[in-house]
Amino acid sequence: MNQPISITAISSISPLGFQSESIWSNYQSKNHFFSKINNDLVAQLPVEAKQEILKLRDSNSKYKQLDDAVLFGIFAARNAVKQARWKASDNFGINIGSSRGATGLFEKYFESFLDKNKAETLSSPTTTLGNISSWIAHDLQTKGPEISHSITCSTALHAMLNGVAWLHSGMCDKFLVGGSEAPLTPFTIAQMKALKIYSRGNNEFPCQALDFNKIENTMILSEAAAVACLEKGKVENAIAYIEGIGYGTELLEHNASLSTNADCFQRSMAIALGDLNPDEIDVIVTHTPGTIKGDLAEYNAIQKIFCNKIPALTTNKAQVGHSLGASGMLSIEMATLMLNHQTFIDIPYLEQSRPKEISKIMINAVGFGGNAVSVILSK
Repeated sequence: MNQPISITAISSISPLGFQSESIWSNYQSKNHFFSKINNDLVAQLPVEAKQEILKLRDSNSKYKQLDDAVLFGIFAARNAVKQARWKASDNFGINIGSSRGATGLFEKYFESFLDKNKAETLSSPTTTLGNISSWIAHDLQTKGPEISHSITCSTALHAMLNGVAWLHSGMCDKFLVGGSEAPLTPFTIAQMKALKIYSRGNNEFPCQALDFNKIENTMILSEAAAVACLEKGKVENAIAYIEGIGYGTELLEHNASLSTNADCFQRSMAIALGDLNPDEIDVIVTHTPGTIKGDLAEYNAIQKIFCNKIPALTTNKAQVGHSLGASGMLSIEMATLMLNHQTFIDIPYLEQSRPKEISKIMINAVGFGGNAVSVILSK
């Protein structure tokens, strides 16, 4: 990249909590945060976080009819903008995406339709994909550009790509980017189980992300929202800098699969590296959802790009599962925490060398359709 982009704040709400100190403490605990809904493993918000969302819902009569995915996004966005000390008059842009959008509300409305053969009045406007960014823009009172999209599980990192492009174009000075997902609903969980990729919980760590010797798929769904504040150049209050971005798309062999060597990841990582020596990357926060083929395909791609000197690998999915469209930004948050604390968060069941110093971290994300994104952060 010709000019770095500063990340001046990151905020999330996830099974790890919603305050930076507790999130970092939970990462270091090496515990997982899975529980069960109707006998299915999931990663839910903790009680304190759910109470915050309930307070937000009750704070405005208009918010009572919004899906959790929208409220998660509003909550995280408020905190991020407060940390960055942005004002509504800054007219910053917003791109908060989602893989599934208003899953809970949509299922509720559809169940009502099947029962009454009549749709509820607000069933359309409250379940559109643009519902998240538009309500966040309303809540924050910004008049900047507002963008929504779904690029499945790489949605949040594609939002970051968009934000960087807008800043480099000179059309905006600040951009709020991220993803929000509330997928812990019966139909969404059933869809993942139908793909035969869902965890049956046969291990101490039910999601075996980055374990290349596992004999069954172990993906677990999670609810979360995570957003970041981006500003052009190196600013004084930055918590990390974006030094490289890359993307890659591959031809579909199957609706849900990557190629054996994840060609899209090879392209995204190579573009993100640019002129950087691959040896400069100390850590890769992988996408690795806990599936046999998906994890291995990404690792194969990493081997192709980094050859004999593979950086230390880590992921948060072993602890908090897969939050689909929000997952990439949760990984960005994890990376900034490692950079600022100079501490590597490893996987309890993996044996590997820990980096002595953490200067640059690559973060990967990919979704159905082979849409990969790679981002390189530095401190």
